[in-house]
Amino acid sequence: MAFMDDTGRQLVSEAVTQSESATSGEIVTVLAEASDGYTDVALLWAAGAAFTAMSVFAAIPRPFLDTWDAMFGGWGHQWSSGELASMVIALGLVTFLIAVLVQQWQPVKWALIPGPVRTIRVHNQAVRQFKVGAERRTTGRTGVLIYLSMREHRAEIVADESIAAKVPPEVWGEAMGDMLAHIRHGRVAEGLAVGIRDVGHVLAEHFPRSDDDVNELPDRLIEV
Repeated sequence: MAFMDDTGRQLVSEAVTQSESATSGEIVTVLAEASDGYTDVALLWAAGAAFTAMSVFAAIPRPFLDTWDAMFGGWGHQWSSGELASMVIALGLVTFLIAVLVQQWQPVKWALIPGPVRTIRVHNQAVRQFKVGAERRTTGRTGVLIYLSMREHRAEIVADESIAAKVPPEVWGEAMGDMLAHIRHGRVAEGLAVGIRDVGHVLAEHFPRSDDDVNELPDRLIEV
């Protein structure tokens, strides 16, 4: 799914170029559709639903058995222990499969992913992207990654060690707030551009551009 057109990509790239003109810092921007597939979360929900159904059957089996008899023309069948066990297992498997299939519908899947889980997965993916694309890839270790994950509605700013030593994490809060204010209204490119400029102002204050500075990281938006 494309969240930005070529005009938006150009706007982001120009914001990076402009911001880096006043600092030796390097800004990398990454736009992700999602930070994880959350298969494990979907399976946990399915397993929980199956266990719940099996537990309810074990606690009050009669409604299930009466329904089975009514559907298949039974006459008060006397269920053996083996038949009851088989029915419990079958009920669990059917419930598990139904729960998995229901979560194939994306609105349901994402509604069932807890907010803290989204936050952790986005942070972890942002750190991975930073390690690949920015960490220790500049001469002065002055790389900053702006990471935006659309499905989770989360963003992260990760800085290299030279920057982290001078700029506490809360300083990035203003950039994050300005960026998300636009993105919440669907202005993704504009939001990223504003966030990039805010980050650039912070970098220019602590890491002004030197005469021999060269561009060490790409200015273009990375989409994953």
